[in-house]
Amino acid sequence: MRLAESVTFGGSGLDRAAHLRSKPEELAAMLNGAEAGVLPVWRGKPLLNSETRAPVFLASDHPAFSTADEAPVFLGLDETRPCFARDISNWEPTEVPDTLGAFVDASEQAHPEVEGAVFAELRANMTALTPRGAELVATAKAILGWHETHGFCAYCGAKTMIAMGGWQRDCPACDRHHFPRTDPVVIMLITRGNSVLMGRAPFWPEGMYSLLAGFVEPGETIEAAVRREVFEEAGVKVGQVDYLASQPWPFPSSLMFGCHGEAVSAEIEIDPAEIEDARWVTREDMLEAFAGRHPEMKPARKGAIARFLIERWLADTHR
Repeated sequence: MRLAESVTFGGSGLDRAAHLRSKPEELAAMLNGAEAGVLPVWRGKPLLNSETRAPVFLASDHPAFSTADEAPVFLGLDETRPCFARDISNWEPTEVPDTLGAFVDASEQAHPEVEGAVFAELRANMTALTPRGAELVATAKAILGWHETHGFCAYCGAKTMIAMGGWQRDCPACDRHHFPRTDPVVIMLITRGNSVLMGRAPFWPEGMYSLLAGFVEPGETIEAAVRREVFEEAGVKVGQVDYLASQPWPFPSSLMFGCHGEAVSAEIEIDPAEIEDARWVTREDMLEAFAGRHPEMKPARKGAIARFLIERWLADTHR
């Protein structure tokens, strides 16, 4: 697909400098240097500028990190600037909203030690980020989310220790190494003539529709996953499948494989355990939805690869 890397989180050419991960002394010197920046992340929310929504990096000794219980993670080099991220989820704000962790969380939390910045939900702010800012924030959220849920050895149950600049956890009891996980997900632009197959989950905002998606199973190809997921969710059979573009999706740790599939059947029979509704939507109706004039349907969220794929289908640049 043309311009595939222009998708949100699609990459900015960040130098991840993986060769430095095995050099703790060099990383420590960089972390404590004047140029280094550390992005605080609180319960999955990055610290963003209140006005510009750019990620806010602090000095490594900033008081905001006093509640952190693990070392910073090395993200890479932004030109010559060493960038790190650190989880401070132990900090307790004055009020924790019920919407925290929900699909839609508009709440923002201000840290008393940081002026002009708030912890804000990434989905709602991802389109305001520059490509470099988006890559840094997505990487930080994904890797810190992995550390949060993988603190113990899967083999012996012992507490593991952060290593390799945050890109590994080591078990002191059985000497095993554990590495960040990324879950492969297929998301499908399924077309038949002038229409595209759209669906919605029951917990989504009212009227929101998107492309069908699902996890790739062990031992399965991307193409097979596309065909299986579409048939399981909507009862539609798919023939030719082509890869289009990918998107890191740190909610919490997915890599979305955008594919185009040609439907070879039209009848829809949804699995209510999977989705609430599915329908064929013509180009004309999709344009109405994008313009906010469709009576029943809202388009996929800006910044999501579903939106990216649909926009290029409308412009006939999806191949």
